Amino acid sequence: MSARLQITYTKSSIGFSKRQKETVRTLGLRRLHQSVIVPDNPAVRGMLHHVRHLIQVEPWSNPPGGDTKDE
Repeated sequence: MSARLQITYTKSSIGFSKRQKETVRTLGLRRLHQSVIVPDNPAVRGMLHHVRHLIQVEPWSNPPGGDTKDE
């Protein structure tokens, strides 16, 4: 199974560059304190690095009895 990361949007992007706002939206984050699960790959890691001051990143693993399919 491929590694995944849980990203939580923790700080508003108001006052930051348009590029950073677009990066947050591209990651699938729309509202503060929203969390999404994303694949751990170099492209996503680059986006996370670009907005690291606006998000919190944690490793994610499937909960017991959860979906075990690899996308």
